[in-house]
Amino acid sequence: MPVKTAVAAAISAPLLAVATLAAIAGAVGADSDSTTSSICSTGATGPADTKNLTTAQLANAKIIADVGVSMGVPMPGETIAIATALQESGLQNLDYGDRDSLGLFQQRPSQGWGTAAEIMNPTYAAQQFYKQLLQVPGWRSMSTTAAAQAVQHSAFPDAYEKWSAEASALATEFTGNAATCTPTDSGDNTVAAAAVNAAGYSIPAGTPAPIAAVITFALAQLGKPYVYGATGPNAYDCSGLIQAAYARIGVELPRTTFEQVKVGSPIYNVSQLQPGDLLFIPGSDGTASAPGHVGMYLGDNLLIQAPETGQRVKISPINQWLNSIVAMRHVT
Repeated sequence: MPVKTAVAAAISAPLLAVATLAAIAGAVGADSDSTTSSICSTGATGPADTKNLTTAQLANAKIIADVGVSMGVPMPGETIAIATALQESGLQNLDYGDRDSLGLFQQRPSQGWGTAAEIMNPTYAAQQFYKQLLQVPGWRSMSTTAAAQAVQHSAFPDAYEKWSAEASALATEFTGNAATCTPTDSGDNTVAAAAVNAAGYSIPAGTPAPIAAVITFALAQLGKPYVYGATGPNAYDCSGLIQAAYARIGVELPRTTFEQVKVGSPIYNVSQLQPGDLLFIPGSDGTASAPGHVGMYLGDNLLIQAPETGQRVKISPINQWLNSIVAMRHVT
């Protein structure tokens, strides 16, 4: 029985059957155990063991995978997230835990993960996990244990790796993608992480998952050089950066600033800006009616931009633009 059929059948049954377990486990190659090698390069480690998964647990695994896909999280992010939930809660949405820990990932309201009600929402909990994972420099080059621990700060940091094979099988099924990858295509870089940390920035709570994916992509380009006419992946001009970021969620924006200023709906007051909104200033080659420069609002009075020749993609305070803004647009 192929993996897809096995998992689909399991979801419709009260309990995962032994034959289904064998199908899923057999689909995942057992590699030598490692807590230092990247899952990108080595694949999942250890044999899969899914004999205790129920319909509810499988449904929670699917939610975690679906949230990762909606946020544009590349593999093996979904595998890492599912492995983390397997360790922290057994893929159960627990309303109890150590101290005030709750939910699939045992996140704590007292540590800023959200309210108890928010954390008990599996979709919200998964979004918060991915948001933190995406800010870990080089996470795709890490082992499952290292990546998960960078987010969770667990008292048992070596416990995640044993779930890699099972999580890999589930993530592959629910996303339709192979759980292996190459770390070089992740877009992670320490320059980006350092700039984000220096700005004290994190994606604001409540940001819709697609916009979080747009912002995450843009942040991953921090430190890359401005080159006129460039659209990535190694360099960008201002509108090229915006176009590439929105392409991450399937939104096709025009190539030039002069056309991007016409998309979406207008915003008439800075107080109405939301993360992902576009801000336009005349720039060196534009006018108030045809602005030549664009940046993306990040929230927290910050924006990201590819400034000009000789500079690099960077985060800037919005107050540097306030006297020059000639248009603001909400894209989606």
